[in-house]
Amino acid sequence: MSLMLKMDRTQLHAHARLESLMLLGALLSSAVMLRAQPEFQVVLGKDFDGAVPRDFYLEGNAIPVEKRNTVLLKTASGARVLVGLIDTAGYSSQIQQKYIGMLIAEIPLSACNVNLPVGSYGFGLQKPRSQGQGGGQFLVYDQAGKRLGSCPTQADQVLSQPRPLQVAAGPDGSGKLFLGRYWIALRLRE
Repeated sequence: MSLMLKMDRTQLHAHARLESLMLLGALLSSAVMLRAQPEFQVVLGKDFDGAVPRDFYLEGNAIPVEKRNTVLLKTASGARVLVGLIDTAGYSSQIQQKYIGMLIAEIPLSACNVNLPVGSYGFGLQKPRSQGQGGGQFLVYDQAGKRLGSCPTQADQVLSQPRPLQVAAGPDGSGKLFLGRYWIALRLRE
């Protein structure tokens, strides 16, 4: 009878250890799931329509914003980030070569390791000379035209139908800003 009692206690201890391991696993996977949730949520409708400016001011020029190629993002705290392409046709070749879009941030963020405080910025994209040579170069400017930073972009050759501008959730919860096939990571900063 005592042998049977020892087996029951051994089984109880093994069962308790198994429950503890399962609980620990559930807690760890919950933490990973919380971190993997996107930092940004795409906003549509009236809030989007009210946030997109008709023109964006860069280097003394009011450049039209391409609303169809603009995305409004909202963070969990309620801060917004507006990213869109601008129409530089009809402007000087210097402006056309420098800028393709604008970014307005109500929260500090990082655009591919370029730290940006709250504010508004112009950005450009230098593509490689021929497709298939890898990524390009993402460039960020203040509204006066001063270059604030640059970083390499990643090229997604698998993307079936690239759009001029889109945002997708990254695997680590960041946002992936796509400019055609080229993308950079957008991350919140504290």
